[in-house]
Amino acid sequence: MVRWIAVLLLSASAAVHAELTIEITGGGENAIPIAVAPFKASGVTVPEDVAAIISADLYRSGRFRPTDPSAQPELPTGPTGVNFPLWRSAGIQNLVVGEVAPSGTGYAIRFYLFDAFRGEQLTAETVTAAAKDLRFAAHSVADLIYERLTGQRGAFATRIAYVSSTRGADGKESVALNIADSDGHNTVGIARSAEPLMSPAWSPDASRLAYVSFEGGQPAIYVQEIATGKRERITAFPGINGAPAWSPDGTRLAVTLSKGRNPDIYVVDVASRAVRQLTTHRAIDTEPAWSPDGQHIVFTSDRGGRPQIYRMPAAGGPEQRITFEGTENTRASYSPDGKSLTMVTRLDGRFQIGLLDLETRGLQILSAGSLDESPGFAPNGAMIIYASSEGGRGVLNSVAVDGGVQTRLASQGEDVREPAWSPFLNRRF
Repeated sequence: MVRWIAVLLLSASAAVHAELTIEITGGGENAIPIAVAPFKASGVTVPEDVAAIISADLYRSGRFRPTDPSAQPELPTGPTGVNFPLWRSAGIQNLVVGEVAPSGTGYAIRFYLFDAFRGEQLTAETVTAAAKDLRFAAHSVADLIYERLTGQRGAFATRIAYVSSTRGADGKESVALNIADSDGHNTVGIARSAEPLMSPAWSPDASRLAYVSFEGGQPAIYVQEIATGKRERITAFPGINGAPAWSPDGTRLAVTLSKGRNPDIYVVDVASRAVRQLTTHRAIDTEPAWSPDGQHIVFTSDRGGRPQIYRMPAAGGPEQRITFEGTENTRASYSPDGKSLTMVTRLDGRFQIGLLDLETRGLQILSAGSLDESPGFAPNGAMIIYASSEGGRGVLNSVAVDGGVQTRLASQGEDVREPAWSPFLNRRF
């Protein structure tokens, strides 16, 4: 309980300008074998290894097992002359070849996807990008490959938000709210403070972030436009202003306020600032999250003695406890299809990331740490991002929903926490 309240009131930390880099920590044995051959550079110096970016994306999805280029039977530079029997004998099911060529002041990525077993071309497409967006274009290629082979939209060309903290030579802490590509590269700081920042939440159109700032010594909830940096203070009541969560239509925030002395769940209209109280229990009610259809809100409450997950109609009404396995369950959020919840589950004294099937009520443990927190789904529901602790500092991890592949977004020695995965993007920031 002490840890949970501390997280509610004080958590914040992570890396100011640091790049996050992917580190594979386990899994992938049952994934589909695929090869992404090194892409040919045609008349241009390419600053990024496009094939490596695509391979890493496909791997961390948990659905594919890319081969190392050094183990590939040949290195084709184009779609003609591919020796499919060689790839079949190597056990490769799918093959990607491609090239990067100049396009205006940027690049054009041309790729070909093959069924190596059948010797058939499945697709051939071109993705163009400005020079600064080459990595993002590579993520878009990975999305196209993922969708063609699985039938599910890829989520690599998306963004994450997270909080970071560094300590200067004078011992003072600097806290930043950052956004980055889904693999942790191309980090941009959008807010900085000497006081805690916490609980970033993406608007449904990915154009804004809601978050909590302790500037001035008191918590307040802000909404900030990504593109312009313009921000508005939404709530600043005495006491707790925390845990903002956007409604699916982007017009309201579910929040935790203690304006009535006790922490309860409220809904705030972002435009009018009108506030409506949903819970009135004497317990601590916090960490609200909307169902994808906007009909329900789940939240954390200790009304049963220890923190557990409850659900109620978004319009108000009776609350129902929905978690019973584990000593504590906190920080729940819905999968994009509304069929499951991810949450922090305490089992045998360890705080780990759980996946709860809302129909069967079966609980699957996805992480292997002991202080894991802040889970959230990728917009396609195939992966979950979360924070953990290693060597006394915060790190970010992702895990495939089947638990088969775990990756770490490792910072350059900074403390990183409070990750949030963006919705699908319609444009590049």
